Amino acid sequence: MANRGHKISQSIRTGSRLVLQSLLLVAVGAHSQAEASGFRIANQSLGAVGLSGAHVAFTPGPDASSYNPANMTWLADQWLLETSLTLLTLPSITYTDNRSAALNGSSDSEVFFMPLAHLVSPEYNDFRFGFSLTYPYGLAKQWSQPFPKASAEQFSLLNVEANPTVAYQVNPWLSVGGGIRVVYAKGEVDNEVLNPPFPTIDPLTSLSRSADADDTQLGYNLALSVRPLDQWTLAATYRSEVDLNLSGTGDLKAFLGAMPLPPYSGPSSIDITLPAVLSLATAYSFDRLTVELGWDRTFWSSFKELDFQFGQNFLGTPFDPFDRAVAKNWQDSDAYRLGLTYAWNDRWTTTLGFAYEETPVPAETLGFELPDTNARVYSAGLRYRWSSATEVGFSYMYHRTRSRSVTNDAGIDGTFTDGGAHAATIGLVTAF
Repeated sequence: MANRGHKISQSIRTGSRLVLQSLLLVAVGAHSQAEASGFRIANQSLGAVGLSGAHVAFTPGPDASSYNPANMTWLADQWLLETSLTLLTLPSITYTDNRSAALNGSSDSEVFFMPLAHLVSPEYNDFRFGFSLTYPYGLAKQWSQPFPKASAEQFSLLNVEANPTVAYQVNPWLSVGGGIRVVYAKGEVDNEVLNPPFPTIDPLTSLSRSADADDTQLGYNLALSVRPLDQWTLAATYRSEVDLNLSGTGDLKAFLGAMPLPPYSGPSSIDITLPAVLSLATAYSFDRLTVELGWDRTFWSSFKELDFQFGQNFLGTPFDPFDRAVAKNWQDSDAYRLGLTYAWNDRWTTTLGFAYEETPVPAETLGFELPDTNARVYSAGLRYRWSSATEVGFSYMYHRTRSRSVTNDAGIDGTFTDGGAHAATIGLVTAF
């Protein structure tokens, strides 16, 4: 009995050290974020990148703590840790206006690094515990040309999530799980309206806004897995909506010719809703091949508007455009995912994935901060088991977007082309 207590105490100390190491690793890269369909980033591990997010029913590694905590009860009875690094590149998006070439623009191409960590404990009386640090939402877009930078000279949202989880095996074929989501978000916005090309601000020659703010809020996630057969899993997960009130400081400036008007520098805030996500998936193993089919719905209809608040009312003043809510009215969107995992032998495993992701952004409210389109996602991965306790891997994903022509009341009358995303992930999975 004493030996058992010593083993548990030693395991807890080991797990605590691993969690702290993971926190430090993720903190190094926490400033980097980017966009996906909407601004959700679905692929947050070595396996998920290599399977285009078809990674809910079949999660044989420690990233089960994030993608389906109920599956943790069926993992090997030991400490499991994944640390991975994703290199995410966003090619430039080109905007071609139908009215004048002077309104054309190209966004900056961007490169981001995303360190990730997932941890699962050994079994304790049919319970398993997990922990994940991820970036499930994020946005970064920069434009330097006069027309697009009026709304998005810089528009970014950083999101970091710590997610402790627990799972309980009800019986050999049923497991449930869930956790608490600790969500930190930081937003930055810079935009400058020039006359020309915006004569509506006449007699002003320029208006500019700069704001940054942050907030921390809580959410939760739930998971259920059923195994009618050893080789067949049915799974459902739900991640709750999180309402953020980003609070910080803002600066507003206006010029009449070369003469500055009295500026504003003071409190600024904005409400952002991170939407709920429901995922349903099934996976079946045919000897060495496992096939997963998945569907998820992101409830983007909770994202109604962008409404910056300041320490005073600016309606009817030169800063009026910055003090009015901008309607977004996004729509719930679906994603359909297919993943194939093939174990060639005890050492080598490959993955292939495909997904079709719908954009939640309607043409009526599409803007330069996120000129999103429907996307097809292609991915592949390779993993090598170095020893019984160590596995290394590499995954690649291509997020292919289509061109989109838009005419709306937000002032856009043109076509967005190029864009998309590339993600390359290297990872290490260790057992203790």
